[in-house]
Amino acid sequence: MAVTADVLVVGGGILGLSLAYHAHRRGMKVVLLERSHRAQGGSVRNFGMVWPVGQPAGELRDRAIRSRNLWLELAEPAGIWINPCGSLHVAHADDEMAVLQEFASDARQDGFSAEIVDPQEARRLCPGLKPDQLRGALHSREECVVDPPQAIAALTNYLAAMGVEIRKGLPVVAAGSGYVRTSDGTEYVGGRVLIASGVDFTTLYPSRLSSLGMRVTKLQMLRTVPQPEADRFGPHLAFGLTLLHYAAFQDCPTLPALRARLEQDYAEHLALGIHVMASRNQRNELVLGDSHVYGNDITPFDSDKIESLILKYLYARVDLGDSRIQARWHGQYAKHAEKPLVVEDLDRDVVAVLAPGGSGMTMSLGWADDLWSRWLGIA
Repeated sequence: MAVTADVLVVGGGILGLSLAYHAHRRGMKVVLLERSHRAQGGSVRNFGMVWPVGQPAGELRDRAIRSRNLWLELAEPAGIWINPCGSLHVAHADDEMAVLQEFASDARQDGFSAEIVDPQEARRLCPGLKPDQLRGALHSREECVVDPPQAIAALTNYLAAMGVEIRKGLPVVAAGSGYVRTSDGTEYVGGRVLIASGVDFTTLYPSRLSSLGMRVTKLQMLRTVPQPEADRFGPHLAFGLTLLHYAAFQDCPTLPALRARLEQDYAEHLALGIHVMASRNQRNELVLGDSHVYGNDITPFDSDKIESLILKYLYARVDLGDSRIQARWHGQYAKHAEKPLVVEDLDRDVVAVLAPGGSGMTMSLGWADDLWSRWLGIA
């Protein structure tokens, strides 16, 4: 017998969970199907950063802040650990500080709460910063951190308790207008099918998905042992290389000069897509990373060179209380060259929602809310 619902969501990562959550809030019967017994993809392999400061001013940053607010609203009822820690973009050169000052000036005009702090204040906020060459930092209060595996598991359990039907360990092997079929032969019938399958472009509608201009990105990450002095690390940390990575800084007039200098001084880092960041989880471990390797250059093997470059850059700027690494992994996510999110009609009432481009934890709750408003014709 077929299982019926108003909405069928394929994929139990943060995008799929967000789509299911907002559908259920609007009174729809939802079935969510996750191929693994628990989420295994990019949604559990990241920093846990909810990162509005990285989004450009306007619609995307507004959506990121709304997503941040939704995380905070969900934290208590869903049992999600969350820390509204803010962030520090730390400068160790004058050209890095110039970009941060330009960003802060524009941010004030846009109503975004980010300010320049001097080296003393930067070290008060994060005593683990080394004083050598420290010029100051950009301090934003908008960012939060969650622990991805814990947050995804808690949100999944919360949706199940609310009445969303969660089916785990059942890969969806076929889909069409108003239905999906799982590997055990069960057919699920729904009014709308939403495919949020991460980097799997080959199982469902492979020819269509392969034509949409998405590519897969591999990143390497690490996690330290618990730090003995947790108050040495408060806000998320980012540094000069990160200013080349996020769209929020792309319009700063001094960015080209910084890029030219970093391309000379850190050619190896940039060739491997390395920009160094750190976040602290609820166990006082530091999550460190990351790198970016794309498309056909991706291999299943991780690189000691990438790890060494990340740690050398970090150790020059931060004094870790205990630098032992207890975990190493890589993640993958899909990214489109121009779109922040791919939303594509694949069939009648079948929509792909893919390629959040590394911003899934930051943006998904807001994106899903907007998408359901659009689909239901709500202004």
